[in-house]
Amino acid sequence: MKNTFNLLKNTDFPAIKRTQLETLQVNLGYLCNQQCLHCHVDASPRRKEIMTAETVADVVNFLKQKNIKTLDLTGGAPEMNPEFCSLVKQAVDMGVHVIDRCNITILLEPGFEKIAAFLAENKVEVVASMPCYLRENVDAQRGKGVFSNSIKGLQLLNHYGYGKEEALQLNLVYNPQGINLPPSQNELEPAYKKELQQRFAISFNNLYTITNMPIKRFGSTLLSKGLFDEYMQLLKTAYSKDNLSGVMCRSTLSVDWLGYVYDCDFNQMLGLSAGLNADITVGVLPAKTHINDLLQSDLKGKDIAIMDHCYGCTAGFGSSCGGALI
Repeated sequence: MKNTFNLLKNTDFPAIKRTQLETLQVNLGYLCNQQCLHCHVDASPRRKEIMTAETVADVVNFLKQKNIKTLDLTGGAPEMNPEFCSLVKQAVDMGVHVIDRCNITILLEPGFEKIAAFLAENKVEVVASMPCYLRENVDAQRGKGVFSNSIKGLQLLNHYGYGKEEALQLNLVYNPQGINLPPSQNELEPAYKKELQQRFAISFNNLYTITNMPIKRFGSTLLSKGLFDEYMQLLKTAYSKDNLSGVMCRSTLSVDWLGYVYDCDFNQMLGLSAGLNADITVGVLPAKTHINDLLQSDLKGKDIAIMDHCYGCTAGFGSSCGGALI
């Protein structure tokens, strides 16, 4: 796989700093039952990286000590971590809102048939990848047969009340194909709701549009096809200053499967540790920091590590784990 890190290091992206920490986004491992073309994690069934019970305990302690409002679980397929249910239950018992970034098809895999009911029982918000409502587009991006199983998985979540009951939020994620920015989230959502309801009687709450990042698997594909420079030019041309105040890294801390912290999930995949006290303006890359080392720290006002891929979050309508920013 071709690495885009060195092509992203030199940047003129504006410096940004942290606000109040509200969300802890935890990557429970890179193991996944799928292998999608747009995946910025490079997750697959072959990956072995999995967060241990000891590190999960560190996460629970951090949630408690820092009074975090939201725990955002991702992967790979986060449900494939043996500690997934235990972590969710402990967080919920503390009054923390839990988000599961679910690829949907995992709900149908042998050994995971009870996950949908567990999520509903604990009122976990489900953010589900669904890059299109057309079979050919989904299968081209995520693998043959993924569309059919995604539909079955969404219907299963609807069966348990997701997308229908107020306490059971089901939000879908759209990723564009090729070197394109996402269209207007507000305009695309009604089309998704109409098509999925008419074709499959599926209901959901919100659609999030997310820009593909020029890193890991997608970045490597851009390089292989000779499209990297063109895509970066697209991101920079579409830059909007208005998106800066809403980027997720300002109020979110990302944690990898070993317990080290990053300013966002994308930086984690690049191995770009959290900025914190690093003098990023002169290009000094920050040292690794473990979540346990931040228990006594106030992160508000700290530097955020930036490189050229940050234009992906500020291009067009903006992009974050919660969808468009504008």
